[in-house]
Amino acid sequence: MQDKVVVVVGATGGIGSAVTRKLAKAGAHLVLAARDSNRLDALATELQACAQILPVATDITEPQQVDRLMKKAVSQFGQIDVLINAAGAGILKQYNKIEPADLDAMLNINLKGCFYTTQAAAEVMKQRQSGHICNIVGILGKHSMAMAAAYCASKFGVVGFSKCMAEELKRFGIKFTLFYFGGVDSPFWDNISLKVDRKKMLSPATAAEAIAYALSVEPQAVPMEINIQPESHLFF
Repeated sequence: MQDKVVVVVGATGGIGSAVTRKLAKAGAHLVLAARDSNRLDALATELQACAQILPVATDITEPQQVDRLMKKAVSQFGQIDVLINAAGAGILKQYNKIEPADLDAMLNINLKGCFYTTQAAAEVMKQRQSGHICNIVGILGKHSMAMAAAYCASKFGVVGFSKCMAEELKRFGIKFTLFYFGGVDSPFWDNISLKVDRKKMLSPATAAEAIAYALSVEPQAVPMEINIQPESHLFF
């Protein structure tokens, strides 16, 4: 990863911050995107001693802000080698208690936001005939669960567009990897009312290790899907 330019969306979250710390130590140049500018600046300050860091406060539900993010990345570093989409939000409710605003939030952040960043980064990568897009879907992008109708709808959508874009972009040397992590003990769960035992979940560090592995494989290899779940809660 030495001198590779990596855009991390959702950089201040559990998985996002873990992977930025790991890639900073590996010598990557990092473009960090998140909505909370204070947390973003604090993370950038922490990492700047060991890596070149560009923090860009971004609301990925706004296409204009996403375009600004990618332009700033290219202006600063000249290219984008990797995009990591780690942003996301969760609402778990019975289907008949899901309000229109709940559904809009899931689709805007998890589906549309991820689509916008993937679309914009791919346009930059095409110019160099090279790139790697890592979309962190979560296991509920592959398996259904009660009370997750809106969330699963958004995440299944990410899988659909990612596979379509992968087909369109493979002739430009752009790889896609989808990550189906089981429950990860991260701030994602802070506002979820569902009772869960977070001590039995995966750690953000485990997720970061998997992402780093996918980025380190030999150039001709394409790790298309990586599925890691805690042994206490497996989907088959």
